[in-house]
Amino acid sequence: MKQTGHRPRAPLSAQALIALGFLLIILIVTLLLMLPASSQSGQWTDPLTALFTATSAVCVTGLVVVDTASTWSLFGQAVLLVGIQIGGLGVMTILSLFPLLLGKRIGLRQRTVLQESVASLHIGGIVRLVRRAMIGTAAVELLGALLLSLRFVPMLGPVRGIGYSVFHSISAFCNAGFDLMGTVSGPFSSLELFRSDPLVNFAVIALILVGGLGFFVWNDLVTCRFRLSKLQLHSRVVLLASVVLVLVPTGLFFLFEPCSSMVGMSTGERLLASLFSAVTPRTAGFDTVPTGDLSGAGSLLTILLMLTGGNPGSTAGGAKTTTMLLVTLLAVSLLRQEENVHLFGRRIEQDVIRRACAIVVVYMTLATGATLVICAMQPELALRDVLIEVFSAVNTVGMSTGITRMLSPLSRLVIILLMYAGRLGSLTFAILLTHRAQSAKVQYPTGRLLVG
Repeated sequence: MKQTGHRPRAPLSAQALIALGFLLIILIVTLLLMLPASSQSGQWTDPLTALFTATSAVCVTGLVVVDTASTWSLFGQAVLLVGIQIGGLGVMTILSLFPLLLGKRIGLRQRTVLQESVASLHIGGIVRLVRRAMIGTAAVELLGALLLSLRFVPMLGPVRGIGYSVFHSISAFCNAGFDLMGTVSGPFSSLELFRSDPLVNFAVIALILVGGLGFFVWNDLVTCRFRLSKLQLHSRVVLLASVVLVLVPTGLFFLFEPCSSMVGMSTGERLLASLFSAVTPRTAGFDTVPTGDLSGAGSLLTILLMLTGGNPGSTAGGAKTTTMLLVTLLAVSLLRQEENVHLFGRRIEQDVIRRACAIVVVYMTLATGATLVICAMQPELALRDVLIEVFSAVNTVGMSTGITRMLSPLSRLVIILLMYAGRLGSLTFAILLTHRAQSAKVQYPTGRLLVG
């Protein structure tokens, strides 16, 4: 008698585990935010508001339909903070803490998932990298809280000041953009009260930049003892790109905004506001000048910075700096009629170039499609406002001109999907493209198309 058996089901891929992990955390945070204990009013929160806020927190975006400080209770704010911390570091990275704390050995499959979760180039030493990332995160967030407490404690008192310092330090490091200033300087005011305060500005800027460097770069700097000449190619490119993406946009905002968002400011205030405006669009989401007051040029520059985002394997979102750099270098090499793309005396593999181009196309397609849908459903919204909202969501930034709370339920669902896709985009989209497909047994004949 012939026996029939079922083929054993293949285990979930690393990218599927990451996607499911984020979805599970979002659902848990949503349920907790719906509870009466999470709201200031002591009433149940409607599911869509809770889902939107939970997705924004876990996907470290910062877009909100209700003011954080005046809507959520201390318990609700604590739930948001935990969601931000988990979302910033990555679900799989957090889960790896438990076997590490129990002294258990992490298997090869778990190491593979960790490698893809933190976007490391090598599987060797991945546990050491994660351990350093956890220690470094705690140290940086503690230092950031101490610096912010120098301003918040005298202003708000010891208990409230320390709580605000911890919340904003974690939110800034994780590039989340959530703030508690609604009861201090008005709802949805972000950090506009501190636009001329060097301490708050530089502390938040430092937290954003350090969080956006990427754990691989952290590990490389520690391994090389901060000797730049010993760094791997990826780390050198990231550090150089980070410097350029701070200095150049700062100068451009300084030139673009004196008659718009920075009208009436002194030269020093404009420099500080320009620096903050250059850093925060790369997925941080805070603002010291209202996003809705930006000029046309400033708005476009902000959108481009949002698309660029932070660096691979960091708490930041966006297409990533290295991705945008490779796409730009590809265009330059084609104009120069060069066969390959070179960087720091190294030839970049064609497979990496293809993935970079695909990632940019995916992000642009998501943003364009969402913009068309929202504009069709709500034609009263200005195109500029919708573009900023959509790019802010898909690149997990959190900046808005103020239309978030004006969105219809269907438009909010579109933004929720964008935030989720955007958080996975820095991980799953790239990971899906990194697996080398098997060579086809049969290849089709080549065809030619005219382009350009």
